[in-house]
Amino acid sequence: MPFSKNCKGDNTFWTHFSGGAAKKDKHVYHCTDEEYQSKYSGWPTNIINIEIPSTKGLDAYPSVTEAFQTNMTSMECGLPTLLSFTARELADGTLFKAIEDYDPDSKRMLHQLKKLYHDDPVMNPLTPWERPPIKNVFCIYGAHLKTEVGYYFAPSGKPYPDNWIITDIIYETEGSLVSRSGTVVDGNAGPITGDETVPYHSLSWCKNWLGPKVNITMAPQPEHDGSDVQVELNVEHEHGSDIIANMTKAPRVKYITFYEDSESIPGKRTAVWELDKANHRNIVRSPVLMRELWLQMWHDIQPGVKAKFVTKAKRGPLRDADCYWDYGKACCAWQEYCEYRYSFGDVHLGQSCRLRNTSANMLLQYI
Repeated sequence: MPFSKNCKGDNTFWTHFSGGAAKKDKHVYHCTDEEYQSKYSGWPTNIINIEIPSTKGLDAYPSVTEAFQTNMTSMECGLPTLLSFTARELADGTLFKAIEDYDPDSKRMLHQLKKLYHDDPVMNPLTPWERPPIKNVFCIYGAHLKTEVGYYFAPSGKPYPDNWIITDIIYETEGSLVSRSGTVVDGNAGPITGDETVPYHSLSWCKNWLGPKVNITMAPQPEHDGSDVQVELNVEHEHGSDIIANMTKAPRVKYITFYEDSESIPGKRTAVWELDKANHRNIVRSPVLMRELWLQMWHDIQPGVKAKFVTKAKRGPLRDADCYWDYGKACCAWQEYCEYRYSFGDVHLGQSCRLRNTSANMLLQYI
């Protein structure tokens, strides 16, 4: 959610703030013919594939007492039917309506979906989200990790709530979709994958909000001298579409790819940062991300700054912890920034490598 750019609805955000939210009107949305002609609703594959049992109603899922009294093999004689559901059919509740006769929890799920999502006065999950009407939008996420995008379910033969089991999982990998067993699966595999938890399709939705011209910069995540920084300026970007960097990566090097407005809405600024191999749960603890955020905020508070974004041309150490001992040269690395300065309690050479007292002046290169 949102699932496809081909489905539009009323702009509930502006309705809410213009006083229209008092009317408990039902959200109205419609999808173009392209949505129904294309597969998977913009998703890499069908999200849910579920085997429907041959027995309907409560007989399909006996109570705990009945489960012990009934020969379960008699319930498995009928051949199940496999039903597949797209992202749209999951978002609008089609999935839960289809299995209503087979799952006693479906009505509750439909109620929760309607109450918490469909009837929300601000967020309409059935409509692609537009850029929030705020000055700065920075969208930051990890990418290029194997991520779950689809599931296969089957009846377990157990009573509710354990009546369904996951029989297979579909993962997005770069350039292909594979099942848990390693089998290649048909679908719309993209060149970029998610962060091991959230698929790329959802993470990258904010790329749609970038301006008509975008500056793309790909730089190594560790400290670097700028020799491996790649830049594409004023790349054409169609509103509402994805944009992917066409750049070469060195093996075994993690990069950050910055997508930043070259032209944007007057008074607004939009940026998207993709961090290679950054896990969804651990990204907020990434020292690389904290460094980039700190530099951008420091850049923004400097008087007379003309550039909208901090330069990516070079990244030197900013903390004592960024300095280390270079055993090949028998000195502290980054001599321009770091020096050997022993302090009582240091137990190894790298611990005695610290920022020079003049390092504060080095920050001026980031303006």
